[in-house]
Amino acid sequence: MTISANNTPTANETGQNIEFFCDTFTAIKDEIGKMIVGQQAVVEGVLTALCAGGHVLLEGVPGLGKTMLVSAISRSVDLPFSRIQFTPDMMPADIQGASVLLENENGGHDLTFQPGPIVSNLVLADEINRATPKTQSALLEVMQEKQVTVGKRTIKLDEPFCVMATQNPVDQEGTYPLPEAQLDRFLVKLEVGYPTEQDYHTIIDRTTSGANIELKAVSNRAELIRMRTIVRNVQVSEAAKAFAIKLVMGTQPHSQYASSSVNEFVSLGASPRGIQSLMLAAKVIALLDNRFEVIEKDIRKIAIPVLRHRMVLNFKAQATGQSADTLIKNLLTGF
Repeated sequence: MTISANNTPTANETGQNIEFFCDTFTAIKDEIGKMIVGQQAVVEGVLTALCAGGHVLLEGVPGLGKTMLVSAISRSVDLPFSRIQFTPDMMPADIQGASVLLENENGGHDLTFQPGPIVSNLVLADEINRATPKTQSALLEVMQEKQVTVGKRTIKLDEPFCVMATQNPVDQEGTYPLPEAQLDRFLVKLEVGYPTEQDYHTIIDRTTSGANIELKAVSNRAELIRMRTIVRNVQVSEAAKAFAIKLVMGTQPHSQYASSSVNEFVSLGASPRGIQSLMLAAKVIALLDNRFEVIEKDIRKIAIPVLRHRMVLNFKAQATGQSADTLIKNLLTGF
């Protein structure tokens, strides 16, 4: 991206960047729409996280197309894709990779490192909560530092890198809840719901006929990296910054902006990583609205997906049926 001498994009460059971002975002979304029926909010949420450089947690019952969505994204942006099916007997080495003995051309054996499936650009962590905490911890470094450390070996991952994890909200037997430190590394948590009545008609027509849907690459690695650079350069108004700070502090019990319901039902609120995620996601929302500056309404639009998994509710909240979404909505109404 070209910038002027004072490191600020000119008006013409800003307009070109917004146009490029919106056109590419729409092209990817439309291509995914050839495979994924409905779920527009989920598709936009996943692409928002991808453009912002964050990770995604998808929660929904089986059969709603979560795995298909990630696969469709990888084909639409022409990025290497790997899938990890998490199970209770999986070990960290199954994800990160390990050194193995391989026979060489002389008949001897060499100790060779074989990278695991985490060494990719798009990684689907399917049913992530079915792995033990020991195995889940293998993702902590790679999600934050974009690198994998195995023994004395450190592998830097190529950008763009994104973990898209899925979990089932109802079948909890034999699962291990994700620790707060790992949840905090997901930029957004998206809830995948059932299709509409009209969507079911389309699903039947597309999947039970002889039609074969082939997705093509409408973007690539270089364009996605450029999109992430554009997002980082979006400006934030002082009013929007102040509102975001109040909102994040409002999720923290007994802070000066916390509501009585937050003090009563929340044991842990959003961390500084939460406000970083909130601002990055809001920048994408601003660009899609043809603006190069974040305003308050951008933050309001993305607040629930960004903050819902960063609030730890206490037993009283669970006993009375309170949810993080409701508490965030109340905060947004009060500010």
